[in-house]
Amino acid sequence: MQAVKMYTTAFCPYCVRAKQILNSRGVEQIEEIRIDSDLQARDQMMQITGRRTVPQIFVGDTHVGGCDDLMALDAKGGLLPLLQG
Repeated sequence: MQAVKMYTTAFCPYCVRAKQILNSRGVEQIEEIRIDSDLQARDQMMQITGRRTVPQIFVGDTHVGGCDDLMALDAKGGLLPLLQG
């Protein structure tokens, strides 16, 4: 299974939902990068993604996007193949 990295904040319902979806698809470990307590990480996230909102989800080297993007990818059957590499 591909590594999953997620930029998050402490109180983000979309982050919680994204983690639930990923867990339901067999992801056991998510590298969480908290941008609310690390301003350098926030800047890095914005440079990499061009976005300011969380979550920002990466599966392997692929930027999936936010929670809505993750849900859309899952709904069209693309999440599992991406996770499996």
